[in-house]
Amino acid sequence: MAYHYQPWSLLNQLQRELERAHEGASGEGSIATAEWTPAVDIKEDAEKFVLFADIPGIKPEDIDVSMEHGVLTIKGEKKSEARTEQEGYKRVERTYGSFYRHFSLPDTANAEAISAKSKNGVLEIVIPKREQVKPKKISVETIK
Repeated sequence: MAYHYQPWSLLNQLQRELERAHEGASGEGSIATAEWTPAVDIKEDAEKFVLFADIPGIKPEDIDVSMEHGVLTIKGEKKSEARTEQEGYKRVERTYGSFYRHFSLPDTANAEAISAKSKNGVLEIVIPKREQVKPKKISVETIK
């Protein structure tokens, strides 16, 4: 049996553990713990960060996106439809329930200009970057 090194698996595990720790510390407790976790892709270019989250079957009004203290939080709920055994279901794999994700953003993120939209089951959050502040040159004087 060959072992395949997967460097990102450790980072993913660390992120899940940090999310669990944050949920407990924020007082949200088990309400905030994810019953399912949407897959998220994050892309960066010179002007912005763009986050794509897979949230099929969730209405935009059931999604809460917020930014506080440099942390972007996405939470919501995918409501299940009432099903009875009479409908002939042998197996149900579609996930329902609440989800909760948060991401620490760098200082370059412009929290005032974040936008979000949902289309075809994908939530897109655009996080523009601030204009870089140019370093100020400070001259050093010689004391006599």
